[in-house]
Amino acid sequence: MFEELICSVSAALQKRSIPYMLIGGQAVLLYGEPRLTRDIDITLGVDVDKMKNIVSLVGELDLKILPDNIETFVRETMVLPVVHAETGIRIDFIFSFSPYERQAIGRARSVRLLDQDVCFAAPEDVIIHKIFAGRPRDLEDVTGILVRMPDIEISYIRKWLHDFSAAMGEEAIKERFEEIIRQL
Repeated sequence: MFEELICSVSAALQKRSIPYMLIGGQAVLLYGEPRLTRDIDITLGVDVDKMKNIVSLVGELDLKILPDNIETFVRETMVLPVVHAETGIRIDFIFSFSPYERQAIGRARSVRLLDQDVCFAAPEDVIIHKIFAGRPRDLEDVTGILVRMPDIEISYIRKWLHDFSAAMGEEAIKERFEEIIRQL
């Protein structure tokens, strides 16, 4: 059911000319080690000023919005969480507008899924997202992607992780990646 849901959401986003990319566990399934994932994470190439358009799309897809106060929740978190009532699959629509996110969406790869082109984040950008999150499962995902995809553009990853580390004053962000590289 995940594939059907991904394709219907993708088609609806494309119909509205909303740039997007799948990230998280669904992208890891494409590039890394197979694992269980219970949700779908979609980064949108629009800011919260397009929230009404996304809420309309959610309604058309018969998805249920989870927070009670939609506008406040989305403005505070930049995420619109919804659930597909029939399957219980959660989808997080993540609003974005930063230079990194625009570039990452532009680098997304079109993957054929059930006769539908679906935009998945490039493996380098999946790694960046996972390193930034930094949970143990995320770091395992990074290792799996690096092992399965030897042609990863390491310099691109290092550049963005360096920029994020510097902007946030957190050296640990880029160090997590370097530790994984040392262990390979």
